[in-house]
Amino acid sequence: MIKALYVLAMCGAIACVTNAIASAQGQSYPLIDKLADKVIAKYQNTSCQQLAAEKQQPPSGQKAAEEQKAVAYLKSNPQAAQYFINKVAAPIANKMFECGMIP
Repeated sequence: MIKALYVLAMCGAIACVTNAIASAQGQSYPLIDKLADKVIAKYQNTSCQQLAAEKQQPPSGQKAAEEQKAVAYLKSNPQAAQYFINKVAAPIANKMFECGMIP
């Protein structure tokens, strides 16, 4: 009887830990979602020639300040950075491949 209770308690503990891990991995970042959607839209709606030209010109003014702020936040929050990268990596890589910017 005691073994059965012990096993039941362990199963309950494992279920709680699994649920906590799943919740943490499914963490929501509404601002990161907006930023990622903006980046994805930029790559999807920009021609290859425009992307190549933008790559040659470093950002300046307000755009540079916004990018620095976003990068600083992502560097200080590894989970948010991973969430952002996982969301934007495929669309950016596909566009760059389409444009011949990566082999």
